[in-house]
Amino acid sequence: MEGSNQAGPVDIENPYIPLETSMRLELGRLSPLSSSCCIYRVPERLRCVNEKAYTPRVVSIGPLHHGKKGLEAMEEHKMRYLQEFLCPTEVSLEDCIRKIRDQEARLRNCYAETIGFSSDEFVRIILVDAAFIIELLLKYNIRTLRKENDRIFNKPEMLLDIVPDMLLLENQLPFFILEDLFYLREGTLSSDSETSDERLSTFVTDLSLTFFTSWTTLMREADEEFILKRLSSTKKVEHFLDLILRSLCESEVDPSIRLDYLTTPSVAELYQAGVKFKVGSRKNIFDIRFTDGILEIPKIRVEDHTEISLRNLLAFEQCHYDHKYVGDYMIIMDRFVNNASDVDLLVDRGIVENILGDRKEVSALFNNLGIGIFGSYHFTFANLCQDLNRYCSSTRHKRMANLRHNYFNTPWRTLSVIAAAVLLILTLIQTVCSIISVA
Repeated sequence: MEGSNQAGPVDIENPYIPLETSMRLELGRLSPLSSSCCIYRVPERLRCVNEKAYTPRVVSIGPLHHGKKGLEAMEEHKMRYLQEFLCPTEVSLEDCIRKIRDQEARLRNCYAETIGFSSDEFVRIILVDAAFIIELLLKYNIRTLRKENDRIFNKPEMLLDIVPDMLLLENQLPFFILEDLFYLREGTLSSDSETSDERLSTFVTDLSLTFFTSWTTLMREADEEFILKRLSSTKKVEHFLDLILRSLCESEVDPSIRLDYLTTPSVAELYQAGVKFKVGSRKNIFDIRFTDGILEIPKIRVEDHTEISLRNLLAFEQCHYDHKYVGDYMIIMDRFVNNASDVDLLVDRGIVENILGDRKEVSALFNNLGIGIFGSYHFTFANLCQDLNRYCSSTRHKRMANLRHNYFNTPWRTLSVIAAAVLLILTLIQTVCSIISVA
């Protein structure tokens, strides 16, 4: 009807469409997650306990700390090492860039978080840092490669400051790129193709093991030849921390007892119960054994770098592996060591070599390393704990320990007890003889 006020249907825009469109675009920009990641940010539950133990002080390696304040001075030294990396070979800078560019996607996938650097900047960071690491390993192992004015190995010597930074989880490079660049470099120096193919395939591992066996507390007693054989039968090494961790883990241990249900006596309590302590004969620090009243614990050297190496091994293990060898080790050591007296006993038995000097610092180290970590669902040392508890609950063992501690703990006391026993026996004999003579 003409003049009617009735309005026809009006198209009203859906108010949710703009947000939906924006979110769809955001979802579309998400990159796929890779299962090959092996370099992580340290979880906050660990970092908050001691942030300095996870933060580079001298050198950044890889993209996670690149450009951070205080680390700029090492960039010139790294560039000089890149120059030396290229000099003795026929490989060109272009060859190196191409090698890394071809592996860029794989390299980025090794990091658990998205790397924001452009392709060119990312390739540059990896190349400079990888060449620096390779030259460092070569110069450490082959002294004739060191130049007189080398600041890292000569005056002022910087190696002592660089080594701790090489142990940091956030400061790792994927091991395969070190192997690729080393193969590229050394392949131009050798005319022997057999040497290039067979020898070079494990040479970076050899160099790395020699380096870290010298510098890392946990590997100082390691058997390099035995480790190389074990590594050759397992999957590829991810990076330096993975190399150290898998060098220490000799075998799979999977008891069926949960940590929640276990208690462990301290060193002092074990000593009071008559347990004897002995330095473990095996090189694997996780190989703690209890047999016939003797607790064998492999020797550990506690020095300035010990906390850094242990904390970063813990962080990597917590992020990457289902097994928790390092975590379980720290839990059992935390339970063994309650105070400085426990440290004294372990030092006295040669199990702990205390380079720090202050026994309270050593006690605090073992106690604090367990904060924020998760042990294995099936505790590695479950059977050990059960055996120790069973031994300590034995009345006979307690009585024997009481005799040893109170009457035979020094040579003079032992002689006194023997003399008293002899005197008692002589007195008894004399009494019996007197009774017989009277009768």
